[in-house]
Amino acid sequence: MEFSYNIEERDGICILNLEGNLMDRSQTVELIEEVENQIQNGMNNFVISMEQFKYMNSTGLNTLVSILTKSRKSGGDTVICNLSAKMNELLVITKLNTVFNVCTDLTNAIATFSKA
Repeated sequence: MEFSYNIEERDGICILNLEGNLMDRSQTVELIEEVENQIQNGMNNFVISMEQFKYMNSTGLNTLVSILTKSRKSGGDTVICNLSAKMNELLVITKLNTVFNVCTDLTNAIATFSKA
């Protein structure tokens, strides 16, 4: 399954809906450019929804960390939600679950920004 994404804005938060498999760095170039554009336009809080996401390797993990780093450097944050059991396990194994705020669903992910 090919990697794709779409972006939506809700309550001043940029939501990145990831789908498919993320296996190659060339798949992420456009996504990272979109994140940088959002930050330049003043949008620095991101939710990465992985409800339709199937698989990633180290390239995918690097992409998640890159988005987190860019958002935090601009004064925002990044939250991950809707993880499958397999993706959650990957974050636990890599200990990225201690770096990211991980929520069960989109509603909870958006709510974390209003608590900050």
